[in-house]
Amino acid sequence: MMLRSERKRSREVSLYEPIGTDKEGNEINLMDIIEMDEKEISDMIAYKEDVKQLYEALQTCLKEKERTVLCMRYGLFGLREYTQREIGDKLEISRSYVSRIEKSALIKLRNYLK
Repeated sequence: MMLRSERKRSREVSLYEPIGTDKEGNEINLMDIIEMDEKEISDMIAYKEDVKQLYEALQTCLKEKERTVLCMRYGLFGLREYTQREIGDKLEISRSYVSRIEKSALIKLRNYLK
């Protein structure tokens, strides 16, 4: 019986079993070298919650022009991303004024979300 059960487990490999050492002499195991494509579910949930808070903050703490500049600059709400020069041309303001609006809006958002 024992031999049969051992034979079934002979092909199993532990993810934490050492498979070698690196240049510095630290042990390397399979878990260290296997790359995961999927993100952790908790990270995805936290990300979605952060995005939700950001969009709510955009609506509540920013003026219309600040919101417009940030949405165009960073491609929020499905818009494409624009350069400061393109935004200045569309809104008929200077590029440096776009930069000032963007900077003040980001500071407002940072303070609001703290």
